[in-house]
Amino acid sequence: MRILIVAPSWIGDTILAQPLFMRLHEKHRDLALDVLAPPWTAPLLARMPEVRKVLGNPFAHGEFNLAARWRLGRELRSERYDEAIILPNSWKSALSPFFAGIPLRTGYSGEARVGLLNRRHILDRNGLPQLAQRYAQLAEAPGAAPNAQALPQIHLSSSRAQQDAVRAALGLPLDAAPAIFCPGAEFGPAKRWPSRHFAALARLLAVDGIPVWLLGSNKDTTLGDGIAQMSQGHALNLCGRTTLEQAIDLIAGARLVVSNDSGLMHVAAALARPLYALYGSSSPIYTPPLSAHARIISLHVDCSPCFKRACPLGHFKCMEELKAELVLNEIHRTDTDRG
Repeated sequence: MRILIVAPSWIGDTILAQPLFMRLHEKHRDLALDVLAPPWTAPLLARMPEVRKVLGNPFAHGEFNLAARWRLGRELRSERYDEAIILPNSWKSALSPFFAGIPLRTGYSGEARVGLLNRRHILDRNGLPQLAQRYAQLAEAPGAAPNAQALPQIHLSSSRAQQDAVRAALGLPLDAAPAIFCPGAEFGPAKRWPSRHFAALARLLAVDGIPVWLLGSNKDTTLGDGIAQMSQGHALNLCGRTTLEQAIDLIAGARLVVSNDSGLMHVAAALARPLYALYGSSSPIYTPPLSAHARIISLHVDCSPCFKRACPLGHFKCMEELKAELVLNEIHRTDTDRG
């Protein structure tokens, strides 16, 4: 059985698709599973043992380019896939599998995809509240009741040799057990804990002798600089200095991770690190970190979740009033529980 997955564009959503990959392997003993994905998520898929190979999806987010999608479909014909499972809900994401003549083309109905998909699922939003559940349900027959089994545990591989190599390349101590902070959030500022709170938590952890490293993309470099400065030298800014593959190996060696609801939060969950996930404008019901080692921290204010990119009311209480001391208390409490 040869199956092609058309993957989502977001880092977090890509990780949340892994339970689907596992379910497919459970159903097909000799499965060859390939994933069509944008280049920025390829390092994640390369760390998933369920994936045979990653095929580059050349299209930018929102790009149409019908001729190029036709050419990609013709290239995919030589792989002779039995089925394509299209995870994005857009019409254009189903075009290349259709042009490739893949016999079974599976996905959720929507956006006028009736002619492009021939194995269509109707989404049960109440029965499948989590995005990972919705992806995993695509391994079942259309019309089947929501699979009540617990989702398989997500996992990204990272060896000690890989972790040491990244630290050596970046000039970081091999024996450090840092707290890693992930202060960015691609969706917008409403998902970001204020910089001064990250800085305050870094100062508080310094009392316990715990070093703090900041991780994020090059878009988070200025954000990281501000946190490092406000931390009075207790936080090292690595934002923009690492690849995603390097970030995976740094997180794998962390003592703990404090993160906004972001792609790196899901990376930390997949690496089974003690994780403190900060939620304000978004909801842990839809995209929670899939890990028993994760603790969700939220004030649950009346206007949250609003799912806006910026606070529509201007006060940003959901994050502003979530103080560093509250997060530190949760860290100490769970440290005691583990001890």
